Amino acid sequence: MFQDSFRKSPAVDAVMAKRRASAFTTRSIKTTSKSSGLRLAMSMLDLTSLEGKDSPEKVRALCAKAICPHVSSTPLKIPVPSVAAVCVYPMLIAIAKKALVGHNIKVAAVATGFPSGQYPLDIRIRDVRSAVESGADEIDMVVSRGLFLAGQFDAVRKEIVETKDACGAAHLKIILETGELETLDNARRASDLAINALLSRRDAKPLSDGEVFIKTSTGKIQPAATMPVTLVMLEAIRDTFLAGGPKIGMKPAGGIRTAKQALHYLVMVKETLGDDWLTPNLFRFGASSLANDILRQILKLETGRYVSSWDLGE
Repeated sequence: MFQDSFRKSPAVDAVMAKRRASAFTTRSIKTTSKSSGLRLAMSMLDLTSLEGKDSPEKVRALCAKAICPHVSSTPLKIPVPSVAAVCVYPMLIAIAKKALVGHNIKVAAVATGFPSGQYPLDIRIRDVRSAVESGADEIDMVVSRGLFLAGQFDAVRKEIVETKDACGAAHLKIILETGELETLDNARRASDLAINALLSRRDAKPLSDGEVFIKTSTGKIQPAATMPVTLVMLEAIRDTFLAGGPKIGMKPAGGIRTAKQALHYLVMVKETLGDDWLTPNLFRFGASSLANDILRQILKLETGRYVSSWDLGE
C-alpha cells in the first residue's frame, strides 16, 4: 500500500499552510487549561545538550533537571512532571543511563554522523549499533539532505531502513533538517519518504504506534522548527494514519524557547491529529531552554508573579 507513495506526495499550498499555522497562535486558552498544557509540554520535553563542551558533569546536571525540573523554593500545588527523555551524544549515554536509574526517562542519542550526516553509511550504522549497545532507548538519526535534494530517493530510503534495522528495540527519530530542504513541498515529500521507507519494508514486523518519529531539525541549522513546516509534517502523519498506517510520532526541535510557543504547538497537534497524539509517546519537543520558561509560566499562574532566572536550576 505504501510502496513509493511519497512520489505522489501532495503539493503544499505554502500561503495557506502559513496562514493556517498562524491561526493556531490565536486560540484562547483558559487558565486551568493553560496549567495542564504547560505540565503536558514539560512531560514531552527531550531535554537536550549537544555541544562540543559537553562533559559527564554537565550530563549529570541535565539528568537531575530532567528528573526534577522544579527546584525553586516556591512550592507548587500540583507537581511538575519529569521530562520524557534526555538527549546526548553517544559517548555520554552510559553517564546518562546511570544518572537516570529508577526513573522512567528515556535516553536518546544522536547518531549517524550528527548533525551533517556526511559519513559513509557503514560508519553511520556502526555508530547506531554502538549507541544501542551502550544503552540508548531512542536513536535520533539524520538523513542525507544532499542525496534527497539530488533526487536520490532510493539511497535515502536505504539509509533509513538500515538505520532502523540497526536500532533493534530502540525507537527511531528521523531528522529531516527541514531548514535545508528549502520548500514546504520538499518537507512533505521527505516526511512521506521517511515514513514509507519503513512501512514498505518486506518481511519486517509491523511498526507499533510511536516506534518511529519524524523530526524537523538538529537544532544546528536555521531555520529549525517552524509552525508551517511542523503542520506539513503533521499532515503527512495524519494521512498515513487515515490510510491504515500506524501512529507515527512527531518532534519539532530547535527554536522553540517559550512556553507560549509550546502551547501553540500543542493546539496545532490537537486540531490536526487529535487528542491521541497529546502524549510523550507520540509527540516531543527538542529543546534545552524551554523547560525553565515553562516553569516560569507555571509559577506565574500559581503565585501571580514571575520568578527571577536565578531562582530556577539550570
